[in-house]
Amino acid sequence: MDNTFLKICLTGAAGNIAYSLIPQLAAGYIFGPKTFLHLSLYDLPDKEYVLKGIILELEDGAYPLLTKIEYGSDPRAMFKDCDLVIFLGGTSRQPGQEKRDLLNENARIFKEQGEALNEVAKKDCKSLVVANPCNTNCYILQRHCPTIPRKNFTALSRLDHNRAVGQVI
Repeated sequence: MDNTFLKICLTGAAGNIAYSLIPQLAAGYIFGPKTFLHLSLYDLPDKEYVLKGIILELEDGAYPLLTKIEYGSDPRAMFKDCDLVIFLGGTSRQPGQEKRDLLNENARIFKEQGEALNEVAKKDCKSLVVANPCNTNCYILQRHCPTIPRKNFTALSRLDHNRAVGQVI
């Protein structure tokens, strides 16, 4: 089997979920031991110092599957030519904040990211939305990506399902 090369972007890359996911990607546990990765780490400008630290840790780990690592806060630069974007980042609800305000803020974020994805990602790019409310965020994202097939968008909604089951039982 030939080696595969993927460009993967993680949004919210300075967060805890990304910090747990990145070594799994780099070690080949997700896409296999013959898939080389170009990682693109995207987060807010004030998180770039954290992203620099993550890159230093990855370089220290000497992961043989990592061919390139980049970071930044411009979605157009980070999504350029991506095969997969994992949307971990979104706004979380603040104390006293109304759900409507949270939805409006996430709608703005995912509209901007969707437009950027539509402009610069590969036209067969896959998108996985984790940031809650993931179904709503995924819908907004794909609505702003008319050139990428709808079947290429999915939301990680099992967590919400598990929480609901846990409350019923």
